[in-house]
Amino acid sequence: MTEPKYPEPIIRASALVKNYGDLVAVDGIDFRVEKGECFGFLGPNGAGKTTTLRMVTCVSPVTSGALTVTGLDVRTSSRSIKAKLGVVSQADSLDPDLSVVQNLLAFSRYFDLPGDVARGRSLQALDLFQLRDKADRKPDELSGGMRRRLLIARALLHEPEVLVLDEPTTGLDPQTRLLVWDKLTSLKSEGITMLLTTHYMEEAAYLCDRLVVIDHGRVLVEGTPGDLIREEVGGEVVEVRVSLGEKSSILERLGGVGARVEDRGESLVVYGSANGALEAGSLDGLEVTSRPANLEDVFLRLTGRGLRDE
Repeated sequence: MTEPKYPEPIIRASALVKNYGDLVAVDGIDFRVEKGECFGFLGPNGAGKTTTLRMVTCVSPVTSGALTVTGLDVRTSSRSIKAKLGVVSQADSLDPDLSVVQNLLAFSRYFDLPGDVARGRSLQALDLFQLRDKADRKPDELSGGMRRRLLIARALLHEPEVLVLDEPTTGLDPQTRLLVWDKLTSLKSEGITMLLTTHYMEEAAYLCDRLVVIDHGRVLVEGTPGDLIREEVGGEVVEVRVSLGEKSSILERLGGVGARVEDRGESLVVYGSANGALEAGSLDGLEVTSRPANLEDVFLRLTGRGLRDE
């Protein structure tokens, strides 16, 4: 039996801290990513997600704590680590003066790929993301969804061991998002490890084997999407439409049956004991919707519903 290449986690962080002057962006977090899994970071704007990815990709130095990628210390082996990573950032860094395929070929030179290998992999990547017929177009002639797919294709050219995805489907239409999810799932089945940040809860549930919810630079919870839903909000939730005038009395009624309630403005969300609240008649005469709990419920319960600035 072949020994695993990385008996230890492919990424390990311990008491990881990142400061910008007096600002603590990442505050002593721990996490580990196993080879071949998709590991997600969820959190509001400014929570520390992208800062963490910047340390993993050796773009931003670690303030304190330990961080290793493929067994290498980011402080001393950044060049070797970068060669093993494929990075898809939020920024669009395509060269507008080059064609689609020329963008890929130019990028391949950073990894010293022979010309024939670079061209072959470029065409394979374009096929994978359904962009072969756009090979001779300029990036400005592509839709936003095509450009995002091209950025992911480019990140795969050197066959990285870890694919780092910072909000890869932001701004995409539902059809394109589903296409990207399908391709990423296929890549994961081939053994590529993925590190993902996203604001789409459905995306995290679809792609991630495990994830953390991070806020104010700290990890709040960690687990599989299913486990976090069950542990934090239960299997079912009830949404109650309310007016401002009746909200206080309804909250009092629900408190009387021990229900956990979150105020979402025009609605109240009842967790865990939702069925008990219904059976007790506490919600009689109100507009009530019962549905399965999801990651968005977990996210809002842990981080609140207030808007955050970047």
